Amino acid sequence: MAQNSKSVLLPMVAAAVFAGLGRMVLQKVKADREARETRVAGPLDEKTRQWISDVVRTPRH
Repeated sequence: MAQNSKSVLLPMVAAAVFAGLGRMVLQKVKADREARETRVAGPLDEKTRQWISDVVRTPRH
């Protein structure tokens, strides 16, 4: 009985993992498509670019 439950468990876990990954991929594609259509990420001005650069390069303690 224990051997039978082990042989069923692995495919079920694998199916759940693949389903989760598939869902994540679909959400990413949908979000990218939506962002492209609404053009949320537009061109940045120089002040904003400099601020982002400073924030990224500043070490945090």
